[in-house]
Amino acid sequence: MNYTPHFGQITRYLPYFCGGAAVSLLLATLAFSGGMVIGLLGAMAKTSGGKVLRRFAGAYVTFFTNTPALVQVYFIYFVLPSCGIVLDSFDAVLLGLTLNSGAYLTEVQRAGFASVRRNEVEAAETLGMSRRQVVWYLVVPHIVRTLYPPLTGQFILITLGTSMGAVFGVEELTGRAFSVNAETFRSIEIFTVVGAMYVVVTILASLLLTIAGRSLFRARVSVF
Repeated sequence: MNYTPHFGQITRYLPYFCGGAAVSLLLATLAFSGGMVIGLLGAMAKTSGGKVLRRFAGAYVTFFTNTPALVQVYFIYFVLPSCGIVLDSFDAVLLGLTLNSGAYLTEVQRAGFASVRRNEVEAAETLGMSRRQVVWYLVVPHIVRTLYPPLTGQFILITLGTSMGAVFGVEELTGRAFSVNAETFRSIEIFTVVGAMYVVVTILASLLLTIAGRSLFRARVSVF
């Protein structure tokens, strides 16, 4: 193999890659935020909803946790237009990641609901708090504090999962790596640098989430 790496040939693309990393983080943050909302509603439906709601939430979780996220985005991007729903590549990937993460976060938050002590809920109801107030002021803070590590892990998985956006032409980190590779054909250098950037991005995200968890929610989390 007569291939000599020349990393100097791609240094001029580093700002371009950094922009892609920012797009990846934006996608992950939006998908995680939307997934948290869906997960909260799904957890409420599975723990205290009626029979129909429980079955609907269960079917949603079963479908999205047992099919690949890439297939889900393919469906959204290529099948929905035949129904008159046309999304650009960024929105299709965002919607797919949101729905996929929402299913996993439903189960995470359902575990949080189950861990809330019944006497605390009864005390809140005795004080005249509504169901919405009990969830918002009692259940949600409890979930965040006790389940912060798996929630953080889910965010990291979503961040790495944004790489599928490259398949649909989204200019996130992997997508930009493909573009530069098509121009320079320096695959080893490009994907070595991009892989290192993913490591840096996920470590920084973990550190920031750890600091936020300790300072805002008093969550018991470690740096690694």
